[in-house]
Amino acid sequence: MGRGDLTNREWLLLEPHLPSPGGRGGRWNDHRTVLNGILFRVRTGIPWRDLPERYGSWKTVYERHRRWSADGTGNRLLQAVQADADLAGRIDWGIVGVDSTSCRAHQHAAGARKARPRVPKKRTTPRHHRPDEGLGRSRGGLTSNIHLAGEGGCRPMALLITPGQWGDAPQMIEVLDRIKVPRSLAGRPRTRPEHVSGDKAYSSHRNRRHLRRRHIRHTIPEPKDKRANRRRRGSTGGRPAGFDRECYRRRNEVERTINRLKNSRAVANRYDKRAYVSHGTVTVAAIRLWLRP
Repeated sequence: MGRGDLTNREWLLLEPHLPSPGGRGGRWNDHRTVLNGILFRVRTGIPWRDLPERYGSWKTVYERHRRWSADGTGNRLLQAVQADADLAGRIDWGIVGVDSTSCRAHQHAAGARKARPRVPKKRTTPRHHRPDEGLGRSRGGLTSNIHLAGEGGCRPMALLITPGQWGDAPQMIEVLDRIKVPRSLAGRPRTRPEHVSGDKAYSSHRNRRHLRRRHIRHTIPEPKDKRANRRRRGSTGGRPAGFDRECYRRRNEVERTINRLKNSRAVANRYDKRAYVSHGTVTVAAIRLWLRP
C-alpha cells in the first residue's frame, strides 16, 4: 500500500456506495486502484498523464473521476462517511462555521468549451455545472472561491465553487442548504446545526432573517458602518445584533478546515477546466479528511 492509499477499513466504508463494476463494454478496472490514483493526484496536484503506473492507465483514472464528479458519486461518498461519523457521534453539531477561500487558477484551467457538458451516456447536465465554470478575474488573474461550512472537528460539511470575485454573504444560505447528513437508522437527513458563526462579511439582514426563520442561533459581528448607520437612525434603526464572544473564538475551526483542505495541492491551485470536475476534486479532498480517525 502506497503513501496516502486507502486502508482496508476505509475501503470497506466506501465500497458499498460505488457503482458496480463491469457491464457492457468489458470489465472495469478495480475501483480501489482507481480511487487510490484519484487520491494521489488530488494530494500531489500532478498532471493526469504523470500518474504512477501502479494506478493503471491515467486516462482510466481521469475518466472515472470525471464520471463520478458528474453523476454525483462523489457526493454520495461524502454523505456516506459523514453518516458514519454522525452515527459514531464524531460530528460537532454545536457550532458550524462558514467561510471561503480563494484559489489561484492555473493557466490550464482556462479555455473550457462553451458547449454545455453532458453526463457520459446520458442526456443530463452534470451536477454542480456552472455556465461560468466557477472562474472569475480579479487583480491576481483567474481565481475561484471555495465556500464551505465546517464543523468543530475541522472537517467540511458542505462545499460550493464560485468565481473569485463573488462576495461571501450571498453564498451563505446556499452553503448551509447543502448540509445533508443521512441518518443511518431512519428519518430524513439532518440539515440544521445548533449554531452558525461567520465573520463580518456574512453580516446581512437576509442572512440573519434566514437563520432566525430556521431557529438557528448565530454569531456574526456587525461592521462598523452598519452599526453607525443603525445608531444614526435612532429607534427606527432596529435593535443591535447579538454577539457571543466565546462562540466567536471558535471561528478558527473553519479556518483550520480550509488549511487542511488546501494541503491537497490540486485544491490549493485549480487545474480543472470544468467547474463540476473542480467540485469533485475538492469533494475527494474532503472525503479524505472525513476518513481520518
